[in-house]
Amino acid sequence: MKRVYLDHNATTRPRPEVRAHLLQTMEELEGNPSSVHRAGRQARAVLDDARARTAAALGVGEDEVVFTSGGTESVHLALLGGSFVARAPAGLVTSAAEHSCVLGAAEAIAARGGPVHAVGVDPRCQVDPAEVLDAASRPGVGLVSIMAANNEVGALQPLASIAAGLRSQRREGTRLFHTDAVQALGRIPIRLAEWGVDLASFSAHKLGGPLGVGILYKRRGVQLAPQLHGGSQEAGLRAGSENVPAISAAALAVELAVREEPSLAVRTRELSSLLWHEIADTLPDVELLGPPLASCERLPNTLEILVGGIDGRMLVARLDLEGLEASAGSACASGSLEPSHVLLAMGHSAERARSGLRLSLGRETTREDVLAAVEILERAVSALR
Repeated sequence: MKRVYLDHNATTRPRPEVRAHLLQTMEELEGNPSSVHRAGRQARAVLDDARARTAAALGVGEDEVVFTSGGTESVHLALLGGSFVARAPAGLVTSAAEHSCVLGAAEAIAARGGPVHAVGVDPRCQVDPAEVLDAASRPGVGLVSIMAANNEVGALQPLASIAAGLRSQRREGTRLFHTDAVQALGRIPIRLAEWGVDLASFSAHKLGGPLGVGILYKRRGVQLAPQLHGGSQEAGLRAGSENVPAISAAALAVELAVREEPSLAVRTRELSSLLWHEIADTLPDVELLGPPLASCERLPNTLEILVGGIDGRMLVARLDLEGLEASAGSACASGSLEPSHVLLAMGHSAERARSGLRLSLGRETTREDVLAAVEILERAVSALR
């Protein structure tokens, strides 16, 4: 049975050229990049090269790139590092529909005494910049974190509008603007200067790179408190020996993703449209969530649908048996018995929030995959109804 993989927002298979680069680099390098002998200097040169290539792909300075173990650590370094850099924890404004790693960081800030404000989202899963700015003007707030693209429904957020408002209301002290851009890289253009953010988090395995490599863009001059201690790696921000082969492979994945983003966006948008229209023509009582399908305010590769009367986790299990791999919302929370917090934030009832099915397409998805997925989905829904 040929299986169909439509869970690229959870992870992607490493690209062949990235895998080959990783293996070759592992064979060639022996040293720790912090060592001063020849083997260490060779590893340092590869690390420096990876940083330069990543920075060039993102359009930022080399000293503005910090490597971490993944998107979650990049988020926590940005938010906890930004909040705890002063003696009194700075408060945070975020949205109720953020990824769980952002909400977890918010809990840690609140536990340390920093005020946390979670603004709502509309039925399309988008924030109102005015509400974000109103919350950001409250006493004690030092950070704002709004994701670039929602990992479940694919809604894009108005980052530039928020940044412009934050600049206009700046008062004494510093207020940092962070975005979780993990789902954005390789799927929409990354315009950090236009977005106006001070910090941005990325993850290599979402775009054909290896697991275990994250990237934090830190605007020059931004001060963060390290969250891992004991070494001076990554300009003193992240103690621990860097995984140089994986980081070098991740840099290649970022370069390829940025280069191919325009063509991939066109192709995945066309296939997503085909997928949705075939589903809508085949299944009764199905609803597409998020901004309109053709809107420029949604990721081109992501569909979140509600299939009336069927629990999303049961549907995912049945689809897996039939040969289709998908998610009931975020992969990080797909095993939870709780309804999707994203769908709840969008105003759905707990019952409807348990009925979500996320279908996310990638570089390897074909038209044949899409048509096969619709057939599998029809069989699975019929079996569960």
